[in-house]
Amino acid sequence: MKAVVLVSGGMDSCVTLGIAHARGEELYLLHVNYGQRTERRELQAFHELAAHYDVPSERRLVCSIQHLAAIGGSSLTDTRIPVSEADLDNPEIPTSYVPFRNAHLLSIAVSWAEVVQARHIYIGAVAEDSSGYPDCRPEYYETFNALIRVGTARGDMRIETPIIHCSKEEIVRKGIGVNAPFHLTWSCYRNEDVACGTCDSCALRLRGFQRAGVEDPIPYALRPRYDG
Repeated sequence: MKAVVLVSGGMDSCVTLGIAHARGEELYLLHVNYGQRTERRELQAFHELAAHYDVPSERRLVCSIQHLAAIGGSSLTDTRIPVSEADLDNPEIPTSYVPFRNAHLLSIAVSWAEVVQARHIYIGAVAEDSSGYPDCRPEYYETFNALIRVGTARGDMRIETPIIHCSKEEIVRKGIGVNAPFHLTWSCYRNEDVACGTCDSCALRLRGFQRAGVEDPIPYALRPRYDG
């Protein structure tokens, strides 16, 4: 079975990729640059993950949707908006939310899946232990699957979200279970050399590893304790 897997280079997409691989899918890996601050480092992680799983270049696709940076509205794409310090108890949507980003990513994935005749599209969306992004909710993907059924020639593709109900701790444990190469991933919103350890993404990741009782293998400028 062929599958298109969206791979940002982060922890969640890495574990999702590991799950798809463990299920025996023939992997087609998609990476999308959208003008984010850490674009170069995320692309490096994508290629290193693809090499780890022996995915040949003809089954890797890198696309650019730089217009999201021109649209702005997110601290990930607009350098005038600072990346906020982590506040894991904040119920509000953080400044790192990129408006409707996942619809853009999924549209590319669906188009490619139609061409290569893939039945599944994997994305590492997480609802419960995430930053509260509206395009990471289960109902978002249920609705998108309905759109695929009526808006594609075959109508038989489906988005798979195998970790959407998991906490970051559970994602770490699932990753260990499928031998996910966490050391090749990158999650920091700010830096491309050493992860800051204090943005939302770093904090959620660190808390997941800390609660799982596992050392996060990537370097951090600071490693606060978030598992209290």
